[in-house]
Amino acid sequence: MPYHLGCSVWSQPEWKGEFYTEDAKPRQFLSQYASVFNAVEGNSTFYNIPDDSVVKKWGEQTPRDFKFCFKFPKHITHEKRMYNVKGDVLDFVRLFEPIREKLGPFMIQFPENFSPKELYRLEDVFSILPKAFSYSVEVRHEDFFDHGRNERNLISLLKSYDVDRVIFDTRKLHSMKATESSIAEAQKKKPKVPVRFDTTGARPVLRYVGSNDKLNNEPYLKEWAIIVAEWIGEGLHPYVFIHSPDRVSQAELCRYFHELLSELVELPLLREWPVNKQDTQLGLF
Repeated sequence: MPYHLGCSVWSQPEWKGEFYTEDAKPRQFLSQYASVFNAVEGNSTFYNIPDDSVVKKWGEQTPRDFKFCFKFPKHITHEKRMYNVKGDVLDFVRLFEPIREKLGPFMIQFPENFSPKELYRLEDVFSILPKAFSYSVEVRHEDFFDHGRNERNLISLLKSYDVDRVIFDTRKLHSMKATESSIAEAQKKKPKVPVRFDTTGARPVLRYVGSNDKLNNEPYLKEWAIIVAEWIGEGLHPYVFIHSPDRVSQAELCRYFHELLSELVELPLLREWPVNKQDTQLGLF
């Protein structure tokens, strides 16, 4: 695969019988997920740092080409705001050394009030980050989207360290009327930030949050399929993560995006859903 595709989570009990097999246990979710998709956002590390044994199990449950994109913990990005965190950062990234070959870009996500005035703290951390890993940065403060000095400084910093800028697209989400509780909740939690289509590194990261159905997402996913195809044509290796407010629809939306991209780039088919494999096996008896 010339790109990596996945959802925002893998531990999703609501997927049982829809994506996972009916009898799937929580300990089987990751391996079943990784039998279809080749990447996942590691959102859990934003809230809790896993033990060594857990990291090892994650590695054992996934195939060789699978990639985790773990988020930096919130105590580094949101609480300490990158101030005096070099030791914390090194301890965190080194935790994943045993599964180094299964790491996509670490995601460094900042709160909306992390401003360009604090950018020097990010540069201090960049200077000590192990080069064996790759990184991406998601900013949300409006001044980073000024088409002026602040944005140029950010782009220059990211390019100088070969760090990718996370593209967070919530345009569709915030254009809808909140007719469903999941949409209303997502609109409260997900920021409305401008979308940039340029890249700063070799592994552009797209996080797309739309509606819960294919039809309403179609114009945006078609647009992103064209852009991702261009990135691939330029020799870049994109990471694409499709979110949905209800989370249940994510796998189907990922498959739809892959189909759209397949019309522009030669790609292998996604593997069958685990639940479909189960149905086929049951039909043999």
